[in-house]
Amino acid sequence: MIDVLIPEQASTAAGQVDLLFLTLIALSGFFIVLIFSLLIYFGIKYRRGSSADRTAPPATSIRLELFWTLGPLLLGLPVFVWAASVYLDNSVPPHDALEINVVGKQWMWHIQHPDGRREIDELHVPVNQPVKLQMISQDVIHSFWIPDFRLKQDVLPGRYTTLWFEATQTGTFPLKCAEFCGTHHSFMVGRVIVMEPAEYQTWLGGEAQGETLAAQGEQLFARLGCSSCHEPDPEQDGRGPSLLGLYGDEVELQDGTTLVADADYIRRSILEPQEQIVAGYQPIMPSFAGQVDEADLLALISYIQSLSDETEE
Repeated sequence: MIDVLIPEQASTAAGQVDLLFLTLIALSGFFIVLIFSLLIYFGIKYRRGSSADRTAPPATSIRLELFWTLGPLLLGLPVFVWAASVYLDNSVPPHDALEINVVGKQWMWHIQHPDGRREIDELHVPVNQPVKLQMISQDVIHSFWIPDFRLKQDVLPGRYTTLWFEATQTGTFPLKCAEFCGTHHSFMVGRVIVMEPAEYQTWLGGEAQGETLAAQGEQLFARLGCSSCHEPDPEQDGRGPSLLGLYGDEVELQDGTTLVADADYIRRSILEPQEQIVAGYQPIMPSFAGQVDEADLLALISYIQSLSDETEE
């Protein structure tokens, strides 16, 4: 019963979150004891028939006002700064994190590793290595929750969200959806399996997986006819902008604004190409909405990202 009520501390974030939570409980307990002690004290002192002095007190007391205003502020402000620091630490993934894609569906978690291996309702990861999850929903709002890691992130339709963690011990830990997502919400459960790095590499190569996610995206890129306009080679005269080195770079639009070509931008450009036209090009690209699902979009984005990785080498 205790193991169910108090999950294990199985990630670097768990200890930070637990300590912060216990501090908040201690502060709340302190104020509860203080307030109820004063209530009991004054209730007894000024009970009916007591001989307590009931002359009118001073109308104002600067010292008292400063005490009950600055006292809670001085206690609460450091906790706020501490909580903000914990939030930021667990919101910005390290640059060397292992990236894994997650698609939430009614009612399962579809997970795909960069090498092409796919999982349903299971997530295999190495211990003591940062892992970044790029997540999106195929239908409604879901919430990716690993109680033992003290981490939870909404998974939204139409927008990518990220979650990162570093598991500190091997084992199997429950994975749940923490957002009511339909009639079978309670069945949308899975598990996170944390393995030693060597064991994880053996698991990755344990079954024939076919092409990597980027290779799948390259094949889809050709099958959809994207290469007729978006030549990866910038020296080729395509009707659309080159994709070589695009991912993570700044893009100038026709209205003069600039933005970063991240996963959200590429996804939006595939589904809603007329919304953000690149400067110097005509709005002739058709929408591929309805022709590709979220898993296909992740493959295309992985391929485009691989083109940028090649320019950095």
